[in-house]
Amino acid sequence: MELDTILKTALSNGASDVHLVAGHPPMMRAQTAMAPMDYPIITPESAKRMFEHMASKDQLARFEKVKDVDFSYEIPGLGRFRVNAHMQRQTIAIAMRGIKEKIPPLKDLNLPEVISRLTYLPRGLILVTGDTGSGKSTTLAAMIQAMNDRYPAHIITLEDPIEYKLVSNKCTIEQRELGDDTPSFASGLRHVLRQDPDIILVGEMRDLETTAAAITAAETGHLVLSTLHTVNASQTVERIIDMYPSDQQNQIRSMLANTLQAVVSQTLFKRVDKKGMVPGVETMLCTPAVRNLIRENRAFEIPNVIETNRALGMRSLDSSIAELYFNGMISREDAIAQAAFPDKLERMLAA
Repeated sequence: MELDTILKTALSNGASDVHLVAGHPPMMRAQTAMAPMDYPIITPESAKRMFEHMASKDQLARFEKVKDVDFSYEIPGLGRFRVNAHMQRQTIAIAMRGIKEKIPPLKDLNLPEVISRLTYLPRGLILVTGDTGSGKSTTLAAMIQAMNDRYPAHIITLEDPIEYKLVSNKCTIEQRELGDDTPSFASGLRHVLRQDPDIILVGEMRDLETTAAAITAAETGHLVLSTLHTVNASQTVERIIDMYPSDQQNQIRSMLANTLQAVVSQTLFKRVDKKGMVPGVETMLCTPAVRNLIRENRAFEIPNVIETNRALGMRSLDSSIAELYFNGMISREDAIAQAAFPDKLERMLAA
């Protein structure tokens, strides 16, 4: 059973993910649903062979040490994959996500127009949030590409692993991968300000040290883009503040209020009008009113500000979901299931 053949079959069937687990046939996720592939059941030995076929010596050594490793794998002419290998029931299991070789332009992603405007900002912090698989990496790559096509700047990315390969156009782009080029996000960020960047992409603000370094970089006049696994803007603000010890939270509220420019929160939906996925998107822009709410520890009021500032380009997740439903793109069941306030959205859709 050849790994590359499995991956080619999965991509030809529109799969986003492939799972290789001993005792099961290869599984693929297409249009959010898991399905078995028409290949033999994977054995512990075949799973190990596939892993060793993809991983470098350094990645194999890291796996032996911690029993988990993230890396990327490329099949020339087909595409690249983000890979996680891990142990389960004392056997190797592999999860792979396909990454398109070509970065889609922002206009093709069904995103609000205001996100394109964010790529003109000279400094500050922009966060793209959502669950795993919600399209955060694609949105960030499209934003970086828009800047790369527009004006000369120095862009440095810190990724785990590198997903889209960015090609310098008007910008000079450096991509650093955790493990191979830097030991951690926090370490990369500690040194990045000495590398004369204009724009910094941090794959994920996953811990206090990384978050603090990203906010500091934004404070010092750089444009910083990153992600969090949060589902809306108010939760994003609260998650960042809660990372800090209680005696530092007033200070970080002030810093965040000064540096945060926008929060874009995404949820992907299966389309019913045609094949593919479409995002529901909450967008919060940091107006003076939002900055005051952050400083005063009133993040719970942010949804009200979003609802009353649609003219500025803000919109709530439920408003975005309702728009997708009324445009015939998603089903009523999916709309209500993914809503922030299902009862309220159900009444809105029935009106």
